[in-house]
Amino acid sequence: MGKDDKDLQEKQKKQATLKMAVVGVLGNVFLAVFKLIAGIAGHSTAMLSDSVHTLSDVFATLIAFIGVSISKKKADREHPYGHERIECVASLLLSFILFATGAGIGVNCIRAIADGSYRQFSLPGMLAVIAAVVSIAVKEAMFWYTMFYAKKLKSGAFKADAWHHRSDALSSIGALIGIIGARHGFPVFDQIAGIIICVMIIIVAVGIFRDGVDKMLDTSCDEGFESQLREYVMKFSEEIGQKTGIDYIRTRKFGERIYVELEINLDGDMRLRDSHAVAEKLHDRIEEDFPDIKHVMIHVNPAGYQYDVQEKL
Repeated sequence: MGKDDKDLQEKQKKQATLKMAVVGVLGNVFLAVFKLIAGIAGHSTAMLSDSVHTLSDVFATLIAFIGVSISKKKADREHPYGHERIECVASLLLSFILFATGAGIGVNCIRAIADGSYRQFSLPGMLAVIAAVVSIAVKEAMFWYTMFYAKKLKSGAFKADAWHHRSDALSSIGALIGIIGARHGFPVFDQIAGIIICVMIIIVAVGIFRDGVDKMLDTSCDEGFESQLREYVMKFSEEIGQKTGIDYIRTRKFGERIYVELEINLDGDMRLRDSHAVAEKLHDRIEEDFPDIKHVMIHVNPAGYQYDVQEKL
């Protein structure tokens, strides 16, 4: 891939990131205002709570956008390895927002059931029902839209933001069940649905948190990826007609990117210049054919060289 192609790819990624942020912020602001009006006019406490949940999505999208934008900055003197881990920080913040939102919904629902205050709520109007249906449809569409581009950009922060949209859709489903139940004489349905949604949101938040922590702690890639890399080196060996063995391989996740340490062995009688050329060619090919790999460091050993692998762990 040439420099012009890489520049074009980066430009497209920035445009997609900006587009996701704009859609997320505008969509959530519209829904939050719509739900607020519907909650007040329709006498629905559930819809008012749901409007606050949607408003939290605005901040979640902004955090994701800022995190992803900073993570794309090039390496500098103070950050020679780049800024990819900022996106992990954004994912962690989003997981905290999700957890707090879910916990808040659960606590309020449990409190309303415990003190019986849910019985005092006015019967919700039809406008609240319409608002819940619209919210479910819009937020589910935003989930799929954001998740599509998040996977395309391999962005953990925007994947977390997508799940935040899904959590809001689930919250609206709970609100809809509660509103319909209240309109038919069962106001407690609102609180029970809220507790179930609380648990679902917290499970998603914990998953996002664990993923962010794994990427912050230099967690190794799975065995499938490393096996794929081994097979690639073997095919490269056959292609250049030079027997190339693998003495050692280690991978680590750095944000959404991967670093690889690879030790290969070549004929010990090869000239230094020739062995370097093989390693350099393999280095370039790996980084070109594995886009997720940010950098691979290759060390060459003479064939038959013995060492204790445990010393490197």
